[in-house]
Amino acid sequence: MLSRTTSVHALGALVVRVCFLFVIASASPSGLLAQETGRIDGHVFDADGSPLAGATVRVVDRGISAVTGGDGSFRLLRIEPGTHALFIERLGYATQTLEVTVEDEATEITVEMSTSPLDIRGFVVTGALSERGAAEALRPASVLAGQQLQRRLQPTVAATVASEPGLASTTMGPATARPVIRGLSGDRVLMLEDGARVADVSNTHSDHATALDPASARRIEVVRGPAALLYGSNALGGVINVIRDEVPTSVPYHATGSATAQAESVNAGYGVSGSMLVGVTENVPLRVEATGRTSDDLNTPAGDLLNTGADTWSAAVGTGWVDDWGSVGAAVRAYRNDYGVPGGFTGGHTQGVRIEMERTASKLQARVLDPVGPFRSLQIDGLFSDYRHVEIETGDIVGTVFERRLASGDVLARHDGWGPFSGGAVGARTSWEDLGYRGQLSTPDSRRYTAAGFVFEEIDLSPLRIEAGLRYDWVRVDPAQDDPNASIGFVRSRTFHAGSGSLGLLYDLPSGFTVGASVAQAFRAPDVGELYSEGPHLAVYAYEVGNPDLDTEVGRGVDAFVRYGSDVLEAELTGFYNDIAGYIYAENTGRISRVQLPVYQFQSNDAVLTGFEGGLHWQFADGFELEGTGSYVRGTLSDTDEPLPLIPPLRGRTALAYDRTGWFVRAEAEVAAEQNRTGEFEQATLGYAVYHVAGGLRLTLGGRLHVLTLSVENLTDDEYRNHLSRVKEIMPEAGRGLRLTYRVVF
Repeated sequence: MLSRTTSVHALGALVVRVCFLFVIASASPSGLLAQETGRIDGHVFDADGSPLAGATVRVVDRGISAVTGGDGSFRLLRIEPGTHALFIERLGYATQTLEVTVEDEATEITVEMSTSPLDIRGFVVTGALSERGAAEALRPASVLAGQQLQRRLQPTVAATVASEPGLASTTMGPATARPVIRGLSGDRVLMLEDGARVADVSNTHSDHATALDPASARRIEVVRGPAALLYGSNALGGVINVIRDEVPTSVPYHATGSATAQAESVNAGYGVSGSMLVGVTENVPLRVEATGRTSDDLNTPAGDLLNTGADTWSAAVGTGWVDDWGSVGAAVRAYRNDYGVPGGFTGGHTQGVRIEMERTASKLQARVLDPVGPFRSLQIDGLFSDYRHVEIETGDIVGTVFERRLASGDVLARHDGWGPFSGGAVGARTSWEDLGYRGQLSTPDSRRYTAAGFVFEEIDLSPLRIEAGLRYDWVRVDPAQDDPNASIGFVRSRTFHAGSGSLGLLYDLPSGFTVGASVAQAFRAPDVGELYSEGPHLAVYAYEVGNPDLDTEVGRGVDAFVRYGSDVLEAELTGFYNDIAGYIYAENTGRISRVQLPVYQFQSNDAVLTGFEGGLHWQFADGFELEGTGSYVRGTLSDTDEPLPLIPPLRGRTALAYDRTGWFVRAEAEVAAEQNRTGEFEQATLGYAVYHVAGGLRLTLGGRLHVLTLSVENLTDDEYRNHLSRVKEIMPEAGRGLRLTYRVVF
């Protein structure tokens, strides 16, 4: 297996490659000339003619953006001549999209923004051929950005997005929150950071946190359903992409960034984060970021949930070379999270466990925006991630150690019109992983190799748009040594391969309505733990037994949706059907192991998940907005007609808000029905209704936008249980709590 010294050498080699590409870029003729092809100078005002600070102006699909200063001015550099779409957003105002024609010299524009409480969902890049409005996406998608992201911001990504349609959160204490999309979680939900895999081990066990902090995110995108072929066919549930722009792709005219501070009473927690992008030279940007957060035990109406405190920090730096032809750059991130997992519940360690998690990730990215042969653009991404996770029992005894090292490379080439296709992309991915296991869990060290190729095409027959994709994946898993006499079966190398595909249709009807449908087939290879695990995993108080004969999961999904969009109303309703052949899960056998732990055996069974989800945003009067979401999923094991375990109940949210330019207030109700369709050894839960209120101020001081938000969650201090919580039998969810968030944008 790969040693620590080897991993350092690999990281050093990656840095050398980055430096080499940097030198080549800077020595190229275009790099030496460093000529601007054009620029956009502008000002952003409100309807009264007052300048707006803190507005973001972005060139759609180019990676170039700017933030307005105190006089409302901005400058966008290195804009090639032609017509470009600009997206302008500012808290408290209606977002705008403008088309601007750029000449060889400076183009001047003035933007006037009108007030609106309606939080338009913005643009989607995840799972799409190009950046486009969320209302134009061919698959159900959610975007958290701006005011909505600040209001929803929680210590984990899963808790931050849990209120979106079709999403929920499964937990074993607050630090371990993991996202659930349409009843699917773990390895069936792909977690991305700027489009790259996070490469932690949160997909394997319920006590494993995601190595991802949302505090510095610019936006978070969610694509629901098994059709994200650009990133990997194993995403049967969907994709969550935390976007920070760690590798800078443009040089700002002046320093831009933000800083955030947050405090909450329910766990005596507080945190700070900040990021800044500056131009070192006219070709070299530099982005720096730092985040820190600490919290104590979670307070509930029934008492404290002990051993649930967490200390988290991360830091990142990114730079590169930006020129008229594109950019090349790199970023390095360090992340550490020390958190507790409570004990005392069925299936949990009796005394609780502390977990020390650390991850270092290095990214390399090259973007060529000029035509390359038949393609209009080319992007190459490289990633090296080194992850280590130690579970510490009472008395500082090391119980289990997980290690995961990943090196991957991705190539994506986009094209314009080819024959009947209006646009499309072809790409390839390869990766190598080294997985190590220490301590009491007897899973053999293993290596996993993957390779994939895909093609994604679009036909625009306005008002009809058709999108189709094909992907082929090959996966090989090699344990450290074969063992034909292992007690769990013949432990040996396994190879999995399969094709995936998707077809989506979008039709624009008159009067703002859009209808769409998609069908998709995706596959997932079993992970190493599902294949080879054998032994006690004390953090979840279970004796896990793998199955080396498991085959692939093959999911076939159908989505159908209708949308409506206008200046005052956005609404969407989606129905889905997902048939998964060979669904893999850990079944409680009812037996007790030789070390007095319940035995969980991995096995497969066909499963069907059906349901619906919807959302509505309605500005029904001046300044007033009504918001609502609802989700339902029903999961069943086909062979036995028994319910799938840990499926969220019918649930939703409704909110009433009043929003003015400088302030807002909001009241919200979170509701869930009872869940009595439970799997074997699973406990039913009652329905509940929980109430939250929030208010905030938006001020321009010193030429900077300052936003202050105060929220009270679980206003009536009700005792309620999340059905997806592993600790619900001993403690309810969080009690009444205050959360104060301050953010400055410059």
